[in-house]
Amino acid sequence: MQNMGFRWYGSKDDNITLQQIRQIPGTTQVVGALFDVPVGEVWPKSEIAALKKQVEDAGLKLEVIESVNIHDDIKIGLPTRDRYIENYKETIKNLAAYGIKVICYNFMPIFDWLRTDLHYPLPDGSNDMAFQQEKLKPNPQDIIDSVRNDSEGYVLPGWEPERLDTIAHLFKAYAGVDERKLRENMKYFLDAIIPTCESYGVRMAMHPDDPPRELFGLPRVYKNAEDMRIIEGMHVSPYNGFTICTGSLGENPKNDVPAIIREFVKKDRAPFIHARNIKFMNAQGDFHESAHLSSEGSLDMYEIMKALYDTHFDGYIRPDHGRNIWGENGRPGYGLYDRALGITYLNGLWEAIEKGNK
Repeated sequence: MQNMGFRWYGSKDDNITLQQIRQIPGTTQVVGALFDVPVGEVWPKSEIAALKKQVEDAGLKLEVIESVNIHDDIKIGLPTRDRYIENYKETIKNLAAYGIKVICYNFMPIFDWLRTDLHYPLPDGSNDMAFQQEKLKPNPQDIIDSVRNDSEGYVLPGWEPERLDTIAHLFKAYAGVDERKLRENMKYFLDAIIPTCESYGVRMAMHPDDPPRELFGLPRVYKNAEDMRIIEGMHVSPYNGFTICTGSLGENPKNDVPAIIREFVKKDRAPFIHARNIKFMNAQGDFHESAHLSSEGSLDMYEIMKALYDTHFDGYIRPDHGRNIWGENGRPGYGLYDRALGITYLNGLWEAIEKGNK
């Protein structure tokens, strides 16, 4: 695939090097970010330029950012949100100046994603992340402590220490925010930033809720195709788009992921794809991550890639959460080896589909 990428956490906080990424066949893009800028503050041009140079010096491209996180004041709808929205617009302009085409973001309250196990053991001796509802204790602090203890010393996206230290305050602040209010606050945000995106050629790509269900009483607004249609209507523009994460949407067995791809890629509303597989553990929807191969999980990756081919997808794609294999002990979900295998598999599917349709 033309725009295959690999998420990278930077030389300061990733044991994977750009040189290793460059050696994965068919990989042309790094999906990066600035992880040392506090949420809500403007991303400095100097740091963006340094990241871009680092990536390009390694023979790769930097055209997708994941993520420019949204300050909680915007999601809650506090009077201070306008300042953070203006900062966000300035960041969009700064990123556009260095060739960024897509910003992946989410609108999830408090938790960007949630798992009950970061090292779920698999029969082959590898391990991966899992979600089991019965292990989700009523007190969210228990989950926070578990993630901190099991993250191998890495800061995980959405679980930044300075933010989690204020978790009790955050739950109080979100107390009056239900699904309707969260959608209203999201529309306010989109109405403010999309004209800037249109002016500077940067597309927003919202990531689904992960998992796509209510947790700890917090609302969720991107769980399925119906939610996507509502979001699409909040501000009608090709710059108001989606990241279709096959794993996150696939975590609800009622979601037909290939059908979602066919609808929203065909409408040019999905500039970014996260391609990954998951394995359901029971009828209640508990799941663990799996290798990308269709037979290893519960999603048909062939049908997913065929849906992308049939709708003439020409955006950006990357493999997502992988297992820890071959003795690797890296950031949970973001090791080198299994994601590299995932890229090779996805590219193989694409080549077979492409040649089979000539």
